[in-house]
Amino acid sequence: MSASPSWTSRLSFAALRALRRRLGGRVDRFLRRGAGSVRRELVADPRVAEAVLAHVAATGESEARAWQRVHEYAREIVPSFSLVAYYRFGYLVARGLIPLFYRVSVGYEAREALNAIPRTSSVVYLMNHRSNADYVVVAFVLSGEVALSYAVGEWARVWPLETLFKSFGSYFVRRGYPEPLYHKVLERYVQLATRHGVTQGIFLEGGLSRDGRFRPPKLGLLDNLVRTKLEPGFDLPLTIIPVAINYDRVLEDRSLLRELQSPAERLPRREQILEVARYVLKVSTRFLLRRARRYGRACVNFGAPLRVDDWLAENPGVLLLPREQRLARLRALADDVMARIAAVMPVTAVALASDALLRHPGDSISRESWEARIADLRLVLKGSRAPVVGDDRTNDQLLDRALVMLTLRRVVVAVGREYRIDRSQEPLLRYYANSIAHYFEPYETPA
Repeated sequence: MSASPSWTSRLSFAALRALRRRLGGRVDRFLRRGAGSVRRELVADPRVAEAVLAHVAATGESEARAWQRVHEYAREIVPSFSLVAYYRFGYLVARGLIPLFYRVSVGYEAREALNAIPRTSSVVYLMNHRSNADYVVVAFVLSGEVALSYAVGEWARVWPLETLFKSFGSYFVRRGYPEPLYHKVLERYVQLATRHGVTQGIFLEGGLSRDGRFRPPKLGLLDNLVRTKLEPGFDLPLTIIPVAINYDRVLEDRSLLRELQSPAERLPRREQILEVARYVLKVSTRFLLRRARRYGRACVNFGAPLRVDDWLAENPGVLLLPREQRLARLRALADDVMARIAAVMPVTAVALASDALLRHPGDSISRESWEARIADLRLVLKGSRAPVVGDDRTNDQLLDRALVMLTLRRVVVAVGREYRIDRSQEPLLRYYANSIAHYFEPYETPA
């Protein structure tokens, strides 16, 4: 006979529930079922059994080994959500750490349209992907509304990140893995979670932007989600909420830019590790000496939601098409979502100031000229209805905000009322300017 929970554990759980109620976040019941129960339902899916037989026929592998693969994939994919981890550890740590690095804000949200989403709707947040901090920043912003189940790439399948992400309700995705059996298990899990109304967060680009621009959307997970509408008995509305994320400083920006270099130009692996170690040591020392400075704004905007049911009504029969034809049609849906993300992309001070510098010829710029270029850009942005972070501030104030980062990183150096520009850092300037480039006409690179 198992022992009954102690009064201390009951008190702890009661305090946890009180914290969740105070935050107002909704935790989907499916996430609280337990990983073992979900894995058993996933493995018992008749379509998984069909995929096993197809795998055996195609590869000659034994049926026992194929089922072993299925169980391994299920253990890898299915999260083990923990209310304690999410609210006692995850939220409280995020609340303590994020403000040390960023001032987080929501600059725009289509509030009326968002409020009109039925409570019974199965909701998916589709986001652009600029930093690995996106996971924490968006979850932090939404913590008062819902616990978000993320699709996470293989990069996080290392201890202790794998355990943490799974305990937060995230599931893992192997990008580019060719085996059909794996993709069937992943597909059926995504559709199982969607049928149960789990609120999911997916980076539509599939990976981090290396140059600051939007990447072409990946269609695999979107296809899995939308095809849930074919499931018998699934009559919940399916709603996509576009999310745009931008920063005054992306923590891993230089590392991302380095990936665009040829192998010969990149730092050796050992030097990359040393560079990261030096950075961590420098930041830690600043915190210990209380000399750390925040990295400016991290802004999250929510665009106009898109009802998948309405899109399917306008495209009858699309889900019954063969895969290649279906994905060709789904690209229009993905492009629509990306356009909605682009329409609410936050214009940060650093992105705006970087764009202005790239349009300026020469190796130095006066403060007056810099402010004038920012003013011209803001006129264009106003015509595009672009959400400028701190739009109530003057050009002088926005430039001051951008200079905190640009001078700290020695992109510019103040010389009286002028600023000397380090043109060797143009790739970094372009990285930030590219995040808002879709609001402007193309420009020529200064000679």
